[in-house]
Amino acid sequence: MRLLDSLLNRLPFGEAYAHCDIPCGIYDPHTAQLDALTVVRMNQLIADLGNDAESQNKLGRYMSVKETHAESCKNELRIIWADYFKPEHLEKYPDLHDLFWQAMKNASKTRQQVSLDAAEELLESVRKIAEIFWATKGSETKRQAFPSPAGGEIVYPVSN
Repeated sequence: MRLLDSLLNRLPFGEAYAHCDIPCGIYDPHTAQLDALTVVRMNQLIADLGNDAESQNKLGRYMSVKETHAESCKNELRIIWADYFKPEHLEKYPDLHDLFWQAMKNASKTRQQVSLDAAEELLESVRKIAEIFWATKGSETKRQAFPSPAGGEIVYPVSN
């Protein structure tokens, strides 16, 4: 084991993160929607906190989860934006770049602030992206109530 550790420490390996630049063809905005919905829920929970020690402990955890999921949402959107969408999609949906840009800005805003309005704006922008995504694949979509304490809807493709 020491030999392996010594070898790994001498070789110029860095960490690699990808999904993926092959491209694998596996794209789905569902994770981004769940991340945005989690950001909504964390803002709801934060709004309900009191000023006692237990609430302050929960605040730290809720803030951490909110920020982690906002960043994850941005990452999921970046992958779809950069790797999936093509020039022909932009021709059909000319506001697509602006929609992604706004979603990224909304995700950043939800990291910087405790704002249920910003979280709901993020969720709505991600749902619009999901609708366009599925339309480019020839699938109709439906917005369905998501059975969670956060409420809200999630966009699903309709099976043909």
